[in-house]
Amino acid sequence: MRDAVNTYYQLTKPGIIYGNALAAIGGFLLASKGHFDVLLFAAMLTGSSLVIASGCVFNNYLDREIDAHMARTKKRALVSGRVSARNAIIYATLLGLVGFTVLATYTNRLTVAIGLVGIVFYVIVYGFAKRHSVHGTLVGTISGATPPVAGYCAVTGRLDLGAVLLFLILVFWQMPHFYAIAMYRAKDYAAAKLPVLPVVKGEQITKIQMLVYVIGFMLATALLTGFGYTGYVFLAVMTLIGLIWLKSSLQGFTAPDSNLWARKMFKFSLVALVVFCLMISVDNALA
Repeated sequence: MRDAVNTYYQLTKPGIIYGNALAAIGGFLLASKGHFDVLLFAAMLTGSSLVIASGCVFNNYLDREIDAHMARTKKRALVSGRVSARNAIIYATLLGLVGFTVLATYTNRLTVAIGLVGIVFYVIVYGFAKRHSVHGTLVGTISGATPPVAGYCAVTGRLDLGAVLLFLILVFWQMPHFYAIAMYRAKDYAAAKLPVLPVVKGEQITKIQMLVYVIGFMLATALLTGFGYTGYVFLAVMTLIGLIWLKSSLQGFTAPDSNLWARKMFKFSLVALVVFCLMISVDNALA
């Protein structure tokens, strides 16, 4: 029984859920400005997490043939047969129905709509793009940038400049994050015939684009303070984080081992996201 529960739990890609939940919390806190609604927060977080989980299970179902060719995914439950395709579809559908019901009941229509955009882009649009285009990663950032916007709009009920900046920050953050993965997992992606940038265009082009997106991340986070959404403590800390990430990006052009460098970039991207959300929390407490 315990093994079965864990199998279905892993099918939801919990790492993705936690990362997106963290971003959603950041968006919620940014909009709250010291007026924290516990029930609304719980509903937003629960509903969003279930919708994300649904998307991940659908993604596992659609990617099961690709996963069979990749070392890190060939033992997944749908590939090994521990979960049937039928059960996976039922599971994903139930997760999505419950998640959207929670969002529709306790948040607002805009938050529900953002959730729909996120799951459609992740499951369908990104699912197609990553198989056929080197720009699939960029397409995927659209769904990955919706959780903080959903958290923000659950509070405000509107799309404004703050929501747009959150969206851009997460787009800029995701690109070097996922390109780093694509670099040190390049053999897997090549085996699965997925046209990710390092495989199609090479490491040098990938490193240049990573550098550009890190700069974009720095500018977008600074604009949160520039337009009055965050304070100067947030700006100081995020500028420091951005400069460290920028230095690491530049080191990639002279790194003797690109795979090792890419792993370090990946790990620091996680640090950057955690600090970003933590500093929004601090800024919220100071508001």
